[in-house]
Parts: sequence; structure tokens; C-alpha cells
Amino acid sequence: MTNNAGRLNGEAIGTPAAVLLPWERPPSSVPVLRQPDDRLAEAVALAQAIGLDVRHTHIFPLRGRRPSTLLGEGQVDAAKQAVAEAGVQVAVVDAALSPVQQRNLERAWACKVIDRTGLILEIFGARARTREGTLQVELAHLDYQRSRLVKSWTHLERQRGGFGFLGGPGESQIEIDRRLIGDRIAKIRRELEEVRRTRGLHRGARRRVPYPIVALVGYTNAGKSTLFNRLTGAEVFAQDLLFATLDPTMRAIALPSGRQVILSDTVGFISDLPTELVAAFRATLEEISEADVILHVRDVATPDSTAQRADVLAVLDNMATGASAALDEDWPERVIEVLNKVDLLDGDRRAALPAHGIAVSALTGEGTDALLAAIDARLAARLVLREAALDPTDGETLAWLYRHGEVFARTDAEDAIRVQVRMTPENAARFDRRRTP
Repeated sequence: MTNNAGRLNGEAIGTPAAVLLPWERPPSSVPVLRQPDDRLAEAVALAQAIGLDVRHTHIFPLRGRRPSTLLGEGQVDAAKQAVAEAGVQVAVVDAALSPVQQRNLERAWACKVIDRTGLILEIFGARARTREGTLQVELAHLDYQRSRLVKSWTHLERQRGGFGFLGGPGESQIEIDRRLIGDRIAKIRRELEEVRRTRGLHRGARRRVPYPIVALVGYTNAGKSTLFNRLTGAEVFAQDLLFATLDPTMRAIALPSGRQVILSDTVGFISDLPTELVAAFRATLEEISEADVILHVRDVATPDSTAQRADVLAVLDNMATGASAALDEDWPERVIEVLNKVDLLDGDRRAALPAHGIAVSALTGEGTDALLAAIDARLAARLVLREAALDPTDGETLAWLYRHGEVFARTDAEDAIRVQVRMTPENAARFDRRRTP
């Protein structure tokens, strides 16, 4: 049922599983935003997202991290008994395990063990649909496998499989496998650059139209795809599953003013997202960086909503810092907080919602008119005013203004057509260049 690096082979549906959470209480000076029960519930949902039949769950308080097994000796024994009694074939440990820890736990429990990174990689592998998404997932898998291969070669025989080139144990075989993985990674990166180049051309074409971009971001399962479908009339895959959407999806919609915008649905964020996936899903990050408005969709019906909000804002903030920053520093000014799933709240909980957010129900459509109006207002606030007197025969410039701006006043006379236009600063600069002799 399994192959190397802790991966499942696609036959996970219905497999008996246990979800175990090693919980290390933070120092008293650090606020606890996410309680262990909430973290365990999220891990169970992740396991169920790939069809595992979760038969046993447990939280193990950590007093210290053991290099060999992470958990204490008594905890390992207790888990062994519970795993055996439940007939578990896959144990999900909601933490980052070293290759040695993973191997030792597998030996102790006599079942397959995968950590949080391996589990999320499995979900991403099952959900990716586009060419770029598939390549990104494979790249992340290979990066993860390569580190395991280097550090845990003594049990390579048992982990034979993967993409069809991993063989038996021995140092010379390890070197061959490392080279083959490295060659495959290099090939995928070349293919990704070609796919990204093509997508960059498409994005350049949008800039020339251009339509403003509105990006949906938020914690996984916050209801982004359901809201996307509600606003666009599309039928993007939307279910009560973590990571139901992995590939950026875009549709054009009309706002109340008549302004056309492009709405982009993106992959959901999650706490402790593996670094391999943060780097791999560059496409999603680029779509966010291009956005004129960022809709932060929150599931306000979950008790974990505050912690999820903090996780999303932390990821966005990290995207705006460092040498490879994908967001500019003024990104918070472009954010509209969307308080989704209000249909699940009673009157008191609705009254306690933050005033700065827009309450909606993507499922019923409640509040979506107010949301569209807010997007309209946010975009209008960025517009600049231009007045022009055009020659009556200059139909090309007049048509350009209608395509790239909002003509809100027009007077036709024999000597000139006088217009007042609102447009983005970028288009205003382009219009100024058109008028410069």
C-alpha cells in the first residue's frame, strides 16, 4: 500500500487510520490561539480528505522531544496498543518527523507512519488538476523524498517504489537514486518555467485589457470556492474538504458600476504549511501579488476562526518581506475581510462579528450584494480623474477611454468631445503618454 518517503499509493480510501497529535505547550508568555482539540480536529479532517478511515485519535503532551521517536517511551507503547486494537494500517502524526523518527515509529507500531508534511503532500497530489499544479506537486514530493533518501538510506529496501526508479539498499544505489531524483527535479523545474512563461504572457494580456484582479484568499475550507461559484456562476469544485482547490481559477464578473473585474480563486492556507509547498505553489502567490483587491475569506462559524485569521495574515505578511518578496508593503490596504458562513450563526454570534468585515453566506447568497459594492468602492478609491477635449474625428482615443476607464461625463460639440474619465493610475499614465506629442 505504500512507497518511499511515507507516501501512500492512492489506495488510501477506507484504510483504517489513527491520528496522533504531539502537543507541546508554548511558553506562558506566548498566547495560545489554537487549542490542541482544534488542532487535532484539523488533522483528522486532513486525513479524511484523502479517504482515510480514522478509527483512533489521541493527544500526547510533550515534555521533551526524543530524537529517536519524538514521543516518550510510555506514549509510544500506549499508541502501539491502541493502534493494534483498532486495526490501524496508517498512523498520521501531526508533527514534523525526521526520517529516523518515522522509521522507529513504524517499527514500534507495525504500521505505516506519515507526518504532517507527508499527509499534506498526499492531499495536494490528489487535488492538483492543471499541468502546473501537477508539476508543482511532483516537485514538492521529490524535494521531500530526496531529504528522506539521504538521511534514511538504511531502510531503503522497504521503501522501494516512488516514481519507479528507487531500488535496493547500499551506498552505491543511494548515489544512483539521488542523481535520478536530481535529474527529474531539474527537468520539472525547466517545464515549470515554460508553463510560468506562458501564464506570464496571459497575465500580460490581461494587463493590456486590462481588468482589475480580485483574489480570494483564506484558510483552507473557509468557503472560497463556494463564494467564487456564487459570484461568478461557475462550477468550481467546492466541497466540505480541506484543500478542495489547489490550482488558481479565474473568471470575469461585473460589479454594480458595470466595471469588469477578474476574480481569482486560490489554494487555501493552513498552519505549519510545509516549506516545500510554500515554494512550490508560486502560481498562487503570484496571482495574489497581482491582485488589486484581496478578499480574505474567513469561516466565522468555526471556533478556530481567530487562529486561522492569524495564520493567513502571517503568510501574507511573510510574502511582503525578504529579498524575494511577492507582495508590496501596502497589501493590507487592499484587503477586504469577508466573514463567511454567517448562516450558521445565531443572533448573538452575529452581533459579535467585527464591524470592519462584510458578513456573507456563500451558500445562501446573503450579503454578496454588499460585498460586490465594497469591491466596487475599493477599486473606485484608487481611480484618478482625467479630463480631455478630443477631436470629433479621434474615435480611436475615445474608444480607448471607454475600454480602459469609466466615462462619467461627456459633452459633444462641433469643435470637440469633452469627457471626464476615472481610471487606474497605470491607465492614467498611459493616457498621458498618448496625449504627449
